[in-house]
Amino acid sequence: MKRIIVVGNGMVGYKFCEKMIAKAPAGSYHITVLGEEPRPAYDRVHLTSYINGTTAEALTMASLSWYKEAGIDLHLGDPVLKIDRAAKTVVTQSGLQIPYDILIMATGSAAMVPPIHGVEKKGVFVYRTIDDLDKIMAYAKGVKKAAVLGGGLLGLEAAKAMVDIGIDRTYVIEFAPKLMPRQLDDAGGAVLRSKLSALGLKVHTRKHTYQVLGKEQITGIQFVDESELSVDMLVISTGINARDELAKDAGLPTGPRGGIVVDDYMRTEDPAIYAIGECAAHNGMIYGLVAPGYDMAEVACTHIIADPLQGAKNERTFTGFDMSTKLKLIGVDVASFGDPFLTADKAQHVIYEDKVNGVYKRLNVSLDGKYLLGGVMVGEASQYNNLLQYYKNSMPLPGALDSLVFAATEGDKPQGAGISALPDGALICSCEGVTKAAICQAVKDGNESIDDIKACTKAGTGCGGCVPMLKDLAAMTLKTMGKEVRKDICEHFTYSRQQLYDLIKLEGLSSFEEVLEKHGTGDGCEVCKPVISSILASTFNEMILRKNNDTAQDSNDRFLANIQKGGSYSVVPRIAGGEITPDKLLVIATVAKKYNLYTKITGGQRIDMFGAHLSDLPLIWKELIDAGFESGHAYGKSLRTVKSCVGSTWCRFGLHDSVSFAIQIENRYKGLRTPHKIKSAVSGCIRECAEAQSKDFGIIATEKGWNLYVCGNGGSKPQHALLLAQDLDSETCIRYIDRFLMYYIKTADPLTRTATWLNKLEGGIDYLKKVVIEDCLGKCHEWETEMQQVLSHYECEWKAAIEDPSIRKRFAHFVNAPDQKDPTMEFVEMRTQKRVAEWQ
Repeated sequence: MKRIIVVGNGMVGYKFCEKMIAKAPAGSYHITVLGEEPRPAYDRVHLTSYINGTTAEALTMASLSWYKEAGIDLHLGDPVLKIDRAAKTVVTQSGLQIPYDILIMATGSAAMVPPIHGVEKKGVFVYRTIDDLDKIMAYAKGVKKAAVLGGGLLGLEAAKAMVDIGIDRTYVIEFAPKLMPRQLDDAGGAVLRSKLSALGLKVHTRKHTYQVLGKEQITGIQFVDESELSVDMLVISTGINARDELAKDAGLPTGPRGGIVVDDYMRTEDPAIYAIGECAAHNGMIYGLVAPGYDMAEVACTHIIADPLQGAKNERTFTGFDMSTKLKLIGVDVASFGDPFLTADKAQHVIYEDKVNGVYKRLNVSLDGKYLLGGVMVGEASQYNNLLQYYKNSMPLPGALDSLVFAATEGDKPQGAGISALPDGALICSCEGVTKAAICQAVKDGNESIDDIKACTKAGTGCGGCVPMLKDLAAMTLKTMGKEVRKDICEHFTYSRQQLYDLIKLEGLSSFEEVLEKHGTGDGCEVCKPVISSILASTFNEMILRKNNDTAQDSNDRFLANIQKGGSYSVVPRIAGGEITPDKLLVIATVAKKYNLYTKITGGQRIDMFGAHLSDLPLIWKELIDAGFESGHAYGKSLRTVKSCVGSTWCRFGLHDSVSFAIQIENRYKGLRTPHKIKSAVSGCIRECAEAQSKDFGIIATEKGWNLYVCGNGGSKPQHALLLAQDLDSETCIRYIDRFLMYYIKTADPLTRTATWLNKLEGGIDYLKKVVIEDCLGKCHEWETEMQQVLSHYECEWKAAIEDPSIRKRFAHFVNAPDQKDPTMEFVEMRTQKRVAEWQ
């Protein structure tokens, strides 16, 4: 049995172990892992989520029991101090002397700290590990102004962390003339800077930092041009340095810019020692992303197992890695692929720039116009997966290049070609190196669900960006196998959501039990219960907690409030159009103080109150209702808000009264249950201050009336809304919205946002126009009538709950002590307001 020692227990070191356990013959190797940090390998890619409450345990890639069950000796908090190549041993800090046959260097990288005077002062941090974040969060409690040194990928991630912590003002300092200089061209960098500035970040480029000011702790920073910036904290995130010091001490060659020199099999000069991940230098290149590290782990693992002495043949090599990337930086989509900097003598350029909404896209196309060579996307990047496949697989471009710039009509499928046109070798999952052929074969082998495909191939388990393509590949493969691609909502109902909607409406079924008894089997589950509850609410708009429907609701709907961390609840009253009187503001303030609630103004122009005890909810609701408020349905898959600018009432650019129209729209559709949450906005002019084009349906004033946009979404995958109709009068605009919403309610799959629904609608926006405007299905009058019937049954759910004793009694932590509050809930102070203790 060969002895393998892995030095380093980061993501790449763990991945090597995982691959060895999966590939190596049982009993052929014994693995020992020596980690410097006190915890098992964790997900550094999503490290920022730790600031937002994700626990270290949730980020952990494998539990201690996994290592034990795999037969791996794991030593944490015990870094290696020395490698003795002659004796083939390593010596750890605790004094362990462990022999090896094969040594894997997976020491990763450290934060690069530029030569700046005073970086040893209190209040100066690097952004690299969970321990770093713990120190930053502890120090940040009294910080009002912070600076992040570095405007690249790592620096902007650190800036996001400062915003998430709640620091009042955050500065980004970049030496180069633009942000993300390795990924973006000048125009893309300028748009990103504008977007981040609009979010409150203060960006300084062309700044060379000289020293940290202050005696023992930081009070500011000084630049080489002698200008100064007053800050309370500095986070340095300017790049990485390969952790190659152990290799150097052992006499292994390192690159001119650092990193342990390796060949195409990841071997160092010493054939018994390999290096993988950010500590390795391959052809002079150090890769700072996790995906190439995973590929290196695969190559090293394959080469070790296929050792010629064992009579096996190895053909897998590491020949470099595509550094294309897509990420969301503080809510802003940024993507770069191929060569984003090709000049006019080497490529043609397709450029789209929307300065109003902060969107920039540049595609570099071959001089003959046939192939995609690279590109940049800022502000909107829904086409990234499509473009990446065109680039990586040298696929001929479609004739209409605008289809590559604007939103897809078939989800993430390449425009004009379809996913079936991708070659078998197309790399679908870059993180795990999984091809189209491997995914299709997994489906043919019986792995038909996404979870099964993930478990079988590991595709989609990294960043998750390829999951939409996994779904399309699974559906395509099942069809080629002659299998029906069903959309049954779960094992208890052999119907799709659309089929159940029609059955419920035609048969007048009004409770989950009736639907289950007539069309289902078993007792139902957490999947089908909320779906059917949503259909019932969309169809009849009855109070959702009546007729024994309460136990079938989502947990938030069950309590008419969003459940927060620590077991408390939030209360969000409706503020239609964002308009509120001073008297009502006083009521919210009084209620918040009385019940000790944390208050925050939301992005939808409402005031959210957090930290309510379950038993206090009816009391809070009553005080708000008595003052003229009603439920804002923040907990429901329903209309949330209709945002508005001040319109012609106050703004000198306003063309129409956007506030009045927003209030009319919100009051019309309030309480309307839909397959997923929906949001709307009304802007008084093309300046678009209400951001209507990012909403499920948005309205923008024109000189002749209103333009109606539909199927825009924010969230994890933003997409601009598309123009449905223009220059409408108010009555026609509402009529079209009625039709659009009823068509969406009747045909969308469960938990499908309007953008995704439209992307998968055959014919896209052109077909939707025919349905809604031209009435090609002959259903518009029926839908308008149904909408009016549904809306006529509206009642405030908070009011109904407090007036119905059978419902009100559910709002208690303890059945036998209804007035007693949950003693396990703890709160601490945060910026003079309370916060759940667990978040600290």
